Amino acid sequence: MRYPLADIDNVDDDIRAQILEVAEKSGFVPNVFLALARRPDEFRAFFAYYDALMEKETGNLTKADREMIVVATSAINHCLYCVVAHGAMLRIFQKDALIADVVATNYRQADISPRQMAMLDFAVKVCEEPWAVGDADHQRLADHGFDAEDAWDIAAITGFFGLSNRIAHISGMLPNPEFYTLGRLPREKK
Repeated sequence: MRYPLADIDNVDDDIRAQILEVAEKSGFVPNVFLALARRPDEFRAFFAYYDALMEKETGNLTKADREMIVVATSAINHCLYCVVAHGAMLRIFQKDALIADVVATNYRQADISPRQMAMLDFAVKVCEEPWAVGDADHQRLADHGFDAEDAWDIAAITGFFGLSNRIAHISGMLPNPEFYTLGRLPREKK
């Protein structure tokens, strides 16, 4: 890292509690939490928007869909951290040990539904040339069961992770080693 990671013992109580909650669930502290904790206001804003996009229970996007968008667009942005970290989540939610590798390399070769293909085509277009997104792109989503709010969610996830990818790049953030095996190997029972 080009910037020092925060010391968990020296962060605000609300941030420490959030980090420890994640560590309890995952068994480790993802580097992004300690990287952003050094700037408390940005940490809170980042994770509030992350939760609003990725943890919402409304709309037609599944948790796997959301992670698939992150992996596909983060691959375009060459963000190792997000491809590896969210690839792990995609493997878990999709229940497929190989899916993230294919989506990151060339999602068009992935064994995904036509619905997910349309979703990723839209996300990639938002990532690469958002000015070119038009009515036909929205109609293709609608043809696969996505509504206008889903299109917004796909674009918002793509945009948010564009920010995240850039912060990971400039900071030299690397994925935790634990991410590489999540969703590939059976999880040990506690």
